[in-house]
Amino acid sequence: RPRASARVQGRSAILEKFGGAATGPAPHLRRAGGTASVKAMLLEWCRARTRGYQVRTRGDGVGRRGAAWGGLTPAHPRQHVDVQNFSGSWGSGLAFCALLHSFFPDAFDYGSLEPGARRHNFALAFATAEERAGCAPLLEVEDMVRLPVPDAKCVYTYLQELYRCLVAKGLVKTKKR
Repeated sequence: RPRASARVQGRSAILEKFGGAATGPAPHLRRAGGTASVKAMLLEWCRARTRGYQVRTRGDGVGRRGAAWGGLTPAHPRQHVDVQNFSGSWGSGLAFCALLHSFFPDAFDYGSLEPGARRHNFALAFATAEERAGCAPLLEVEDMVRLPVPDAKCVYTYLQELYRCLVAKGLVKTKKR
């Protein structure tokens, strides 16, 4: 009888430790092409959900989504939440807040958030994800504020779990296979 490879043994140990929670990529994100395409799809989903969310700058009083909320025109540009990767784009906590606010707009006032209040932003986002989406608290606020740029693998893993929870709640529509 052949012995299981070290990789299979390692995966089995992880599954045993976490009670089967680590089952691979989030549902309906599995596609031919491997991990790179799953990451690209998840990143694009995050971009689409946060598109139009603005970052409040000093004294502008703006921080909501879309022109209808802030009366914005091209003559009055604002900095937007700009999700480009799984590390620096999430550093202020505002991308997490925008993503969650897009699903739960009554959970908090996005317009009152400040980019410099990282601890508050992370705490708000993670608490909202846990309470409203049932997302496991995989990231710690203290770990996120300790590093100026979040760890990409940690952020990616958290976003996969958040996506999975939102699909389970029926808040994300997926294509049937």
